Amino acid sequence: MLVGTTHPGNIGAAARALKTMGLARLVLVAPRTFPDPEAEARASGAADVLAEARVVPTLDQALAGTTLAIALSARRRGLSLPELDARAAADLAVTEAQHGEVALVFGTESVGLSNDETLKCQRLAWIPTGASYSSLNLAAAVQVVAYELHMAAGAPPRPGTGFDAASLEEVEAFFAHLERNLVVSGFLDPAQPKRLMERLRRLFGRARLEREEVNILRGILTAWDGFGARKRRSR
Repeated sequence: MLVGTTHPGNIGAAARALKTMGLARLVLVAPRTFPDPEAEARASGAADVLAEARVVPTLDQALAGTTLAIALSARRRGLSLPELDARAAADLAVTEAQHGEVALVFGTESVGLSNDETLKCQRLAWIPTGASYSSLNLAAAVQVVAYELHMAAGAPPRPGTGFDAASLEEVEAFFAHLERNLVVSGFLDPAQPKRLMERLRRLFGRARLEREEVNILRGILTAWDGFGARKRRSR
């Protein structure tokens, strides 16, 4: 999944990187230029991957239906998300793909993913590099991760964990419900919600919510909604 890619050549090279490792699903979030002849030229035999690429305007739409999203970044973020190297991330992705949709998310060539985009994910991954220079070309980073996925998928699969992860839509609906509740209670200033909600996203992102857990939390919030409404009527 490529977010905000500015150079069409990187899209084509990423498609080629995927195909060489037996992968075919490419999602493009608001690419600057696509389709483009340079993307087709750099794909070099992976035109089918480009032709089937899904193009969407927002990361939320790209992540719809996923149960695990792993953000790739060369920078330490201080976001309290669990961090993995590329090999461990690929191993986790292959295991989790037995139970739901998994996405690996790459940012723009110049600045990578924003903190807000990264917080849409539940894990943060990095590619080990030399200490003096850690900046990989976008397509090269895709190639490294695609290789690790190929190797992880070639190994005997681990037994399933049975983890019924909540989807992005379910988690986002929970956060929206939680924010409304916090505003109504007076705990959250609606003029400045960002800082607190970011911290709550980190907290629940580390936990990786199961569908049943989201249902429990939404049930608690709904009960509070009803209690608050009854209290206001009794005044």
